[in-house]
Amino acid sequence: MAKKQSAHPPETEPEEINVAEETAEETKTAETPEAPEAPETAEAEPKPSPEEEFKKALDAEKEKYLRLAAEYDNFRKRSQKEREALYADVRADTVLKLLPVYDNLSRALSQECSDPAFYKGVEMTMTQLRSIFEKMDITEIPAVGETFDPALHNAVMHVEDDKYGEGEIVAEFEKGFKMGDKVIRFSTVQVAN
Repeated sequence: MAKKQSAHPPETEPEEINVAEETAEETKTAETPEAPEAPETAEAEPKPSPEEEFKKALDAEKEKYLRLAAEYDNFRKRSQKEREALYADVRADTVLKLLPVYDNLSRALSQECSDPAFYKGVEMTMTQLRSIFEKMDITEIPAVGETFDPALHNAVMHVEDDKYGEGEIVAEFEKGFKMGDKVIRFSTVQVAN
């Protein structure tokens, strides 16, 4: 007997789809980069020759040398200026310590002396000291008769007198000195009006 075939196709079992496997395959394809195309030889950068590399290295070393030479030159100039400033300060300090000797010789010359030989000796010593000051570019600051200048003079007394002008120096108690443009000691003065 023949079996009856049914009008319905036999039921086939549906294929089980593993979602995890599909996702893993998609991820692999997304993560795997495509193989880069091999660059064409015409577009690739040419490798510099050893001579060019040597020239670049030589230029870099030359620039370093020039920078170092410039830094050394600046250091040398700065050191020279510092030495000159230090020398000027030491010289001014030394002269400042000698000024009391000058003051005492000035006082001795302003006094009456019965011994002309003694007076002549003090006068010669003062002349020698002034000569040394002149060689060192040490000059006296003019005072009596000049107008008061706070950059050069130190006023310790004031007098009202119509025969003198406004701010005129009428007396000098201690002589002032300067070395070049730098004041070593201010003149101590009395100012009128």
